[in-house]
Amino acid sequence: MKVVDNALLVAMFKGGYMNLKAQKAYVDSLNVFPVPDGDTGSNMTLTMASAIKEIDSLNNADKSDILTAYARGALRGARGNSGVILSQIVKGLSTVLNNEDTLNVKAFSKAFLNAREVAYNAVTKPKEGTVLTVIRAMAEQAPIIANKTSSIETFFEQVIKTGEEMLQKTPEMLPVLKKAGVVDAGGRGLILVMEGYLKALKGEEIKEEDDSSHFEAPSLDAFGTSKGDENDYENITFAYCTEFFVTNLKKHVTEEDVEKLREKLMAIGDCVIAIGDISFIKVHVHTNQPNKALYYALQLGELDKVKIENMLEQHRKLVEAREASKKPVGMISVCAGSGLAAIFKDLNVDEIIEGGQTMNPSIEDIVNAVNHVNADSVIILPNNSNIIMAAENAVQLIENKKCYVVPTKEVPIGIKAAFAFDPQKDAETNVAAMTEAIDEIKCGQITTAVRDTNMDGFKIKSGDIIGLDGKKIIARSEKPADAVKTVIKKMVDKFSEVITLYYGDSVTKEEAEALKAELEEEYEDFDVLLYEGGQPHYQYLISIE
Repeated sequence: MKVVDNALLVAMFKGGYMNLKAQKAYVDSLNVFPVPDGDTGSNMTLTMASAIKEIDSLNNADKSDILTAYARGALRGARGNSGVILSQIVKGLSTVLNNEDTLNVKAFSKAFLNAREVAYNAVTKPKEGTVLTVIRAMAEQAPIIANKTSSIETFFEQVIKTGEEMLQKTPEMLPVLKKAGVVDAGGRGLILVMEGYLKALKGEEIKEEDDSSHFEAPSLDAFGTSKGDENDYENITFAYCTEFFVTNLKKHVTEEDVEKLREKLMAIGDCVIAIGDISFIKVHVHTNQPNKALYYALQLGELDKVKIENMLEQHRKLVEAREASKKPVGMISVCAGSGLAAIFKDLNVDEIIEGGQTMNPSIEDIVNAVNHVNADSVIILPNNSNIIMAAENAVQLIENKKCYVVPTKEVPIGIKAAFAFDPQKDAETNVAAMTEAIDEIKCGQITTAVRDTNMDGFKIKSGDIIGLDGKKIIARSEKPADAVKTVIKKMVDKFSEVITLYYGDSVTKEEAEALKAELEEEYEDFDVLLYEGGQPHYQYLISIE
């Protein structure tokens, strides 16, 4: 597709809203601080809902009417910083597209550049690592992409890819995001809007109901802040989040008066946004003098939709809720694979650190995960011999809670340890029981050799399927299933009763179930269990008890 017509333009705008709405709860969960300014998903969704409502009110609309309504509706419905900035991105896009005769990739690339400028100009002190950074990355790449393709779909795919890559870097730009273990919520919201545009372009169905259940929200402890944090709500400088519209402006008001209002607000607070024109102004400010903010605005016109919220009180309620939900003992576990993570979650593990073979987490990753667990004591399951030392060193850096490492060398051993955990008992008792439990299990792994070697009596070629007992090669085969059988045969003994397989991301469910059936036939006196692990690199993880 090389040109967007009016009907498709409306479909794009509605697709952006619906895609964001479907994952609103997920975007809310990314907020570092769930206080009035923190409901990013809700604020951005309501902003877009207002824009779509304005479009729906049109009759026989042409392109100019659609784009004007989209921008006007977004501004009127803008809520919170995130919603206001999104409304300015919408305004920047709409202004340029309104002046273009043909809506092709060249027009959209110009629109992205203008969206960046308008969004940055709306914020008094632009901060990198936010939605502004994401729109900037998209805008800078848009003209380059437009020079390489005339396809609208390809253009948006690559612009979105650029935005996603920058979004993943936001935790490195804002320490508070890295501490909370999240990307910028506003940036994620913008990506979702753009993905909705693309889905509409491709004619894909967009679920309108909340589709965020498959996302995992950060734990409450991610919202805790330490002294010195820029957004430390216990030591906040300006307590009242104040928002309102200025309407029916007086005849003498000029654009210069709007700028003067912004300057006055900056003198009494921060996070100032004052956008609009001589007919309508949207104001947002954090201040200790909301009365002055309202007084300044009254000099220009009438006030509408005034909202003043006490962020200190919101923070106190959050702390109270967090303390009320604190557990005596929590657990964190290291693993790779959605299936393994789900198993650990079912076994009361609070935090999952993604990692393992080929991707060992750092000491800082472990410390951050421990801090996220809302518990007085935390038990760490490293599940890899290369991670145990990092976990033990991480324990030395934790000051506000007791930490323990159960030296689980492999994932199945970690699962066995988690099975032994009893939330009704104290940490020391659990550590003793979990440590004792891991002595009762033997483990094997099936993977693919990455180089030629002679080891443990085997002549291995790159690409061979090998079976491991710890770091010792005990099987070589052309097929994973054959390697599994060899490993099990060498590891079972007269005391063995249970064989458990966790199949990886390169194995289909049908292949794994066929192997399970063969093992049940061969080991008829054993319980043979099968779980989807989803782990990379290893076709199967095996445990024998």
